[in-house]
Amino acid sequence: MDSVGAKLEVMSDNWWLMLLRGIVAILFGMMVMAWPGVSLVVLVIFFGAYALVDGIFAIIAALTTHGGVGSRLFLVLEGIVGIVIGYFTFVYPDITATVLLILIAVWALVTGIFEIILASVTWKEFTGKWYLLIGGVASLIFGLIMIINPEAGALVFLWLIGAYAIIFGTLMMVFSIHLKKLKA
Repeated sequence: MDSVGAKLEVMSDNWWLMLLRGIVAILFGMMVMAWPGVSLVVLVIFFGAYALVDGIFAIIAALTTHGGVGSRLFLVLEGIVGIVIGYFTFVYPDITATVLLILIAVWALVTGIFEIILASVTWKEFTGKWYLLIGGVASLIFGLIMIINPEAGALVFLWLIGAYAIIFGTLMMVFSIHLKKLKA
């Protein structure tokens, strides 16, 4: 078995971590969309909790896999970024809207890059690569939109944040199902 096949086998052992990441993303997105008038401080707390939990799940996935260091590095880096940004949002809850939006944009860009890299590494061996690739591209587009115009309006961005989280979470859940099928 080549190294990519081995990586996919290891990832399929931990398919449920991708499923949990997807569920948390969808719940976060639904909360943001259900309460669009929520104050920015509450959004900071919601986002901080989501980024922290997502980062922890990414690191757990990296630590519980048996693949090579290179195959786990992207998950570890993605997890560290999520934890650091989650921690930062809890330590400084009075953060301004512009800074929050830039943090979310940077996080979406980093996540998108790592998801696209992971999709490209598994391109030939895995049928679920499209979901991962689309999720990564959606993350990049979302992050770029927020970087280009961070002050366009908090309500519009709340809806974008909610929609992005739901789409990304759904794609992660579908990806986890494909990983589970590899395990079977």
